[in-house]
Amino acid sequence: MAKTLEFYFDFGSPAAYLAHTQLPKLSAETGATVVYKPMLLGGVFQATGNRPPIAVLPKGTYVFTDFGRFARRYGVPLVLNSNFPIITTTLMRIAIALQLRTDPRFAEYMDTIYRAIWVDNHNLNDPAVVAEVLTRAGFDATALLALSQEQEVKDALKAATEAAVARGVFGAPTSFVGDQMFWGQDRLDFVREALLA
Repeated sequence: MAKTLEFYFDFGSPAAYLAHTQLPKLSAETGATVVYKPMLLGGVFQATGNRPPIAVLPKGTYVFTDFGRFARRYGVPLVLNSNFPIITTTLMRIAIALQLRTDPRFAEYMDTIYRAIWVDNHNLNDPAVVAEVLTRAGFDATALLALSQEQEVKDALKAATEAAVARGVFGAPTSFVGDQMFWGQDRLDFVREALLA
């Protein structure tokens, strides 16, 4: 019987971007259904006392070098965004809003935002740039940005982040296969094994 892979993510994480590029292949190989779980990584860090790798200079330097290795292994582009860190609150609210509405373009939205940050080096800290990126991809930017300000959407992202922390999530990406948790894009081999077990 095919299993489910729950994927907790935030667009601001290059590791989550790298994992995201591999999920279609992983799903095809295992027959697994991927369930995307938007969360606010900053909220997760605050709740767990964790810090981003960039907060420790030697670790941050190493981690981004390692991400480059994985990008080459995966055969995908990766550009360290010159505006990093990207404050993703609005972007993550739009993601969860699209999910709440079962919008068929959710996957396309994810691809658009990940590409804008980690391939095209856009400054998505700037709402005007966000609007431009969304419009160029064929989205109604005004409607999506308005959606991100709805209280229901704000509450949903907060609740999703709290639920992630309650489940043991402390960083992104975090994957679950049943009760088994796997943190980091470099754990996808273990995720594959769990899905095939």
